Amino acid sequence: MSVAEALGEPLPVGKVVCVGRNYAEHARELNNAVPAEPMLFMKPATALVPLEEPFAIPRQQGACHIETEMALLIGRPLTQADESQVLAAIAGVGIGFDLTLRDVQDRLKAQGHPWEKAKAFDGSCPLSAFVSPQGWDWADVPLQLVRNGRLQQDGNSRDMITPVATLLAFISQTFTLQPGDVVLTGTPAGVGPLQVGDRLDARLADRLEVQTLVI
Repeated sequence: MSVAEALGEPLPVGKVVCVGRNYAEHARELNNAVPAEPMLFMKPATALVPLEEPFAIPRQQGACHIETEMALLIGRPLTQADESQVLAAIAGVGIGFDLTLRDVQDRLKAQGHPWEKAKAFDGSCPLSAFVSPQGWDWADVPLQLVRNGRLQQDGNSRDMITPVATLLAFISQTFTLQPGDVVLTGTPAGVGPLQVGDRLDARLADRLEVQTLVI
């Protein structure tokens, strides 16, 4: 899958860098502390599946929660970058779902173990096609998820604890971002378990809307 196909700029599929608890209300709904700096974790390329197509969730592993996020496609290398450099590296904007096996994650956390099994499993990142990054106000991007006709998540990038430019610069201090990498920027409040048969409608401002089905 070429994650940049919609832009006419084919790029290799890279890693997905995610940030946890980047919206304070989401941290509070899970009874988690608001972090002092971005909490980073990664998903491999094998986590990616097309959001526009029906996607499967794991069975027999407890609740699989959906977290709707603004996704940023990286188009040029970023390493040890500062905030003045990073916005020019955004090649596309999309919608990503960070699927989380919540019961598995809670068990691993209680054991003091890493939780990649809960976050990085195959198919754990349904990802939309990308649209142009031109003309976006990164401090005012509405993000919504409607599940089975009911609004479930309703956030805005202005509520991010770490805004887009600061986040990309922070990530680049530890992980070099390469063309084809994707950054998920965090999810607002309203996460919850998916069920087979759920119909999902994800929206990013008035620039992108995708409908899909859980199978």
